[in-house]
Amino acid sequence: MKNNRRNFIKKSAVLASALSFGSLPAGASAVRSLQPGKKENLVTRVKDAGMQMSEAYFSGMDERRIAFMKQLDVFGAVGGINPALAAEKNLDAWHPKALSANKSAWQDAGLSLKVIEGPPSLGNKTKLGLAGRDEEIANFITFMHNLKKDGGIEVICYNWMPVISWYRTKMDAPGRGGALVTAFDYEDVKNLPLTEYGEVSKEKLWENLAYFLKAVVPEAEKAGVKLAMHPDDPQVDSIRGISRIMTSVENFNRMLDIVKSPNNGITMCQGNFSLMGADIPTVVHDFGKRGLIHFVHFRNVQDLSGKKPSIKFTETFHDQGQIDMYAAMKAYYDIGFRGPIRPDHVPTMAGDSNEHPGYSNIGSLYAFGYMRGLMQAISNQHTG
Repeated sequence: MKNNRRNFIKKSAVLASALSFGSLPAGASAVRSLQPGKKENLVTRVKDAGMQMSEAYFSGMDERRIAFMKQLDVFGAVGGINPALAAEKNLDAWHPKALSANKSAWQDAGLSLKVIEGPPSLGNKTKLGLAGRDEEIANFITFMHNLKKDGGIEVICYNWMPVISWYRTKMDAPGRGGALVTAFDYEDVKNLPLTEYGEVSKEKLWENLAYFLKAVVPEAEKAGVKLAMHPDDPQVDSIRGISRIMTSVENFNRMLDIVKSPNNGITMCQGNFSLMGADIPTVVHDFGKRGLIHFVHFRNVQDLSGKKPSIKFTETFHDQGQIDMYAAMKAYYDIGFRGPIRPDHVPTMAGDSNEHPGYSNIGSLYAFGYMRGLMQAISNQHTG
């Protein structure tokens, strides 16, 4: 008993000394391996492998979700800008007072707003090349400059899906054990009528995207803001006459080549890239070595069509689908990605509401635990 106590005191003193002299990396904790007969080894554990674990708040500052995330030690928030949080009314979302009010509201909640997903002043006028797009783009540029200065945020996740954005044909498909998942089947939409905008060609979307990027990327560089293009979801050819272009790795490279800049990057939504037919670790290394992954959606899916890109698929639990999730997480770590990462499109589990399909609280808890386990396993292998 005395020897055990003496050893414990000795180990504690050595660890305290290491911590007091700052020999561990920021965000790291330390433990000692206790393998009999072997030399003791100080093992550092970097929280979440150095990445910024975050959660989506698309339905506002949900108190239950905030409480869950604080209990999970997840302090990053992803969402939009709510001008109503400012004391002054009728402000535009890009107004400095609106941005600073949102920053303060999240700080008061004990969280930090990391990414704007679904930015204001980027709508159909810009994406379809309609009258008024120059005003939209001017407001978007103002938003970028004020976002970093007054909101303390440097990542904007956006997409190029006009009229019809994220789309599913079923919001409550049965998943594992009766959990509810979202699903898509192109057969259910291929004969739907055109929208009021008629046929919109891929060429027109590319033309409008180039117009936008040439205007905003130089300003993003000045503002210190990173633009992170999200894939089309679903990544099919078209829906109701509206073409979709961010549907392949080749098209992402084409987009990145329009204006080559470290500020013109991507949201690595790995479910979509997998449904394009891409190998996730390969594309992560490809985009990552160029420093172009600014934000990660960590999700899993299952193709049901056998086609590339997929025209029929379902969301899954993180441990269940077609992506090697350990290899994916290791790829992010290996390329040095240390930015914001969040789970996406989780199943709705027993006892939870399906009011917001893909974003239930209990499903998110499972996803975070799974992600953190992967992160710790990978981090422990590379530190010591």
